[in-house]
Formats: sequence, C-alpha cells, structure tokens
Amino acid sequence: MTSRHRSFESLNSLAPRRRTVVKAAAATAALAGPLTAASSARAVTGAPAFLHGVASGDPLPDGVLLWTRVTPVPEAIPGSGIGPDIEVGWAVATDRAFTNVVARGSVTATAASDHTVKADVRGLEPATDYWFRFSAGGTDSPVGRTRTAPAHDAAVPRLRFGVVSCANWEAGHFAAYRHLAARGDLDAWLHLGDYIYEYGSGEYAARGRVVRPHTPAHEILTLADYRARHATYKTDPDLQALHRSAPVVAIWDDHEFADNTWSGGAGNHTEGAEGAWSARQAAAKQAYFEWMPVRPAVEGTTYRRLRFGRLADLSLLDLRSFRSQQAALGSGSVDDPDRTLTGRAQLDWLKAGLAASDTTWRLVGNSVMISPFVVGSLTADLLKPLAKLLGLPQEGLAINTDQWDGYTDDRRELLDHLRSHAIRNTVFLTGDIHMAWANDVPVNAGTYPLSESVATEFVVTSVTSDNLDDIVKAPEGTVSAAAAPVIRAANRHVHWVDTDRHGYGVLDVTADRVQMDYYALSDRTSPNATSAWARSYRTRSGTQKVERTHDPV
Repeated sequence: MTSRHRSFESLNSLAPRRRTVVKAAAATAALAGPLTAASSARAVTGAPAFLHGVASGDPLPDGVLLWTRVTPVPEAIPGSGIGPDIEVGWAVATDRAFTNVVARGSVTATAASDHTVKADVRGLEPATDYWFRFSAGGTDSPVGRTRTAPAHDAAVPRLRFGVVSCANWEAGHFAAYRHLAARGDLDAWLHLGDYIYEYGSGEYAARGRVVRPHTPAHEILTLADYRARHATYKTDPDLQALHRSAPVVAIWDDHEFADNTWSGGAGNHTEGAEGAWSARQAAAKQAYFEWMPVRPAVEGTTYRRLRFGRLADLSLLDLRSFRSQQAALGSGSVDDPDRTLTGRAQLDWLKAGLAASDTTWRLVGNSVMISPFVVGSLTADLLKPLAKLLGLPQEGLAINTDQWDGYTDDRRELLDHLRSHAIRNTVFLTGDIHMAWANDVPVNAGTYPLSESVATEFVVTSVTSDNLDDIVKAPEGTVSAAAAPVIRAANRHVHWVDTDRHGYGVLDVTADRVQMDYYALSDRTSPNATSAWARSYRTRSGTQKVERTHDPV
C-alpha cells in the first residue's frame, strides 16, 4: 500500500485560507508569551528574531542536521505565508564560546518554507560534542549543543537516550523535557510520536481542563494551521531547552496528522466537511519536515535507520503512511493478510535490516505497541475507561485495532522472521498509549511462557496526555493498583504496567544489557513539576526477556 501525498514543491503553492491567516495574525501575542525580553525587543524594532529556538537531529558519524526558524519581520508569523527572504548563517564549533569554528555556511529562509531552515552539516568527527548557532541580520540565535554518532565500526562502551511521547500542550507543561535537558549526559533523545496534537482548544485537555490553550484555537486542517501549531509547541521553554541540549531522533504517530490516521483517512477527519484527506495529510507532512530536524526518508516518510558504532542500530518506523484502515471491532479482519500496518516495502526493509545487522543491539523506534494485549476480567468501572483510552469496545473485546494487535499478519511475519533467523537482542521502543510497560514479545502469547519470546519492548508513558487515572478522575496510583495485576494476569508476557503516571524514560545501552529507567512527574499541570525515578527494567544480551532491576543508571 502506498501513501497519498503531494510533493513539497506543489504544497508550497497552496495559499492559506483567509480565515486562517486572520487567526494566525491574532495569535501573535500568544506566541510571544514565552519569549525573552531581548527577543521581544527585537520583534518590536523589526530586527530578525529566533523566537522558536534551535535544534539538531538525526546524528551521523560525520554530521548532524541543524534547524531553526527565523522571524525576519514581526508580521512574518508562522503560517502567515508572508515575509521577506533572509540569509541565515550557521556555525559549528568545538567549544561553547566559538573560538574554534569547524564548519560554517548559510541558507536562505523564505516564506515558502515558513522561514524555517535546515543545514545538513558534514565533515565532523564521530562521537564528538559540538556547539552550533545561527545568525541573521545582526542577530544571533541561542547556542545549542549536539553530538555526532560514533564511527561505523567503533567499539562503543555505552549509549544513553532520553525517550518521550505524547506531549499535549493543552494538558499541561513539558517539565519532562526540562528534566531530560538538565541531565547533560544524553547522546540523543527519541520522540516516538504525538509531538503535537491536532485538536481544537478544549477537545482534549487535562481531565477536561485546558491548562494552556492551543494556537490556533480550531482543529488544524490546512498547511497554515499545522505550521502555526508546530510553532506554538516550539515556544515552550522546556522543549526549547531539550532541543538545545542534544540531537533528537523523531518519528511521527497519528496526532501529527489526526487521531487514528491511516493511509487514506483518519478517525478524526471528515472527508469533504474538513477538506480532502490527501490535502490534509500532505499539509501535515510538509509542516512536520519544515519544523522538525528530521531528514525525509523513503517517499517523504519517517522510516529510516541510524547506526551507533558496533553497539546498536536504530530502525525508525512510520506506522501511519502505509497502513490499511483500522479493522472494525469484532469483524475478524485483524488477521486478514491483505491488510497491513507497515506496508510491504517497509516491512521488507525492516526484516532485511534486522537480519543484516552486525551490531550488538537492534533497537526499533515503534509508535504503537507491538506486544499482544488482552483486557482480562476488569471490573466495569475500570473496563470502560480503559476501553476508551485504548480504543476498545466497552463490552470488553480484547483488541486495540490501532496497534499491532489490529494487524496480526504483519506482526506474525516479523516475529517469525526474528525466530527463524535467530535474530537476538531486538528491543522495541514504543509510545502512544499513555502508560508505561515492560514486556517480553512472545511469538505465541496464548502459550507464553511455555513458548518463546523473540524480543523485548519498553513503552514510555505520556508527557502530558490523559492516561487511565485521568479518565476515571481518580487519585494518581489508585487505578494502576487495581488494574495492573489484572492486566498482568491476562498477559503473562507483561512484567510491569503503570496506567496512571506521566513522565519519560532514559534508555541506557551497554554490550551486556539494555535498561530503561522510568521517571514520573509530580504534576503535569505545573511548569515547576519535579521528577522522580519510578522503576527500572532491563534485558540482558541473548535472553529476549525483561527483568526488573533496582539500580537506575
């Protein structure tokens, strides 16, 4: 199955709707809120300003992708489609003071790219920290720190990645990003999807309460809308801090488009009334690649592979562009071999890459949970909110058709491939479902643990998006205490599940083991939320099983 999208060039010619431009102009004050006094002064005087921070991503042994967005004049707000071209210089140095600049260049920011720019810098040294900045019209951007990947055949003793997903602006503040930025020890950080949310203001918030309103206020549909929404998120000071601290490796999930996206539509899209899906999908993709430090891969998607010496490679998936429509619940079509989650080409690419890998660990950035899941005998008061969160019928049918559970032929083919080729040390890293999990990935969940596990999976919870206790509106921890034992009893490959807390993960990789440390936030609605270690799980080399450890890295 192929995705339906327009080229980036043709999308550049799409004019934003008049009402969108008017609303974007009205949003200038909202976007200016988090800016520094100096940036605000530059905006008033008309000098260029870097209001959305700087970022780097997709590190290679000899280079990295740098990103920023410049506001050349005050009226050139994101999504407006107006503003003059401006030359943007960039520089990379081995020190924060830029006394030893090793690379420099320039690129032109135009209204056609929403005044975003990227520099794909090469010729750098592997496994090295660098500092970078941009400049335009006499104004310098903030300084960012990035790091290149180890050399292809380097013997790497350790890698450390931050891991996040599901950051809904209206549901809280992004303190998780602040705590990751403060660590100072990350080789990179992984964003596993739902970097932005498409909803109109108030449609999906924190237990129904809007902590801070979206801009634009309406559900985003057009290229101008998606650009303005990305821009809103990029004004968050904690997100800016994390982007300045380390390179990001990102994939998209559904909310970068619309809830429950598939190749030909989405659950949260009404064809005709909200325009053509093909146009909305193309607009969302264009805005994503404009506003994210991500290299477009096959057919303008996010599936690609990065390597970190001989220790690990990271296969990143796009599970939205090629998938068949989610199966109707109870239809029995989840096993239909003609339906696909990955698309034929991507699944073949993943299988070939896993088989050919000569690294110790094979990491897979995966936006929806691959481990099988059944509900079990939950009480009615817990079953209904869990069904709502996971997209299940409230009668308790044990399928979430938006996950790999809804595309069992693809999963069976992939897991059989791991088993038949004796591919070891495959670890899936997953977001999406606003809960934290540590799972074995069995070939046959019904007979596990008598049958074998061929991989492991670490799922991180949401940064802010509602999880189970939020839907029930119960005190944090009380729902998980009741639901987790039932879930584990019905799913013997699940070692741990926390249905209630928000936070992030830190993945630590050595030759002997891959370990996920799970961290929980004190209050997602507070910009000053504290962070505390919650649990740690690891998988040892050669075991394909998860075990608990009481020693966070």
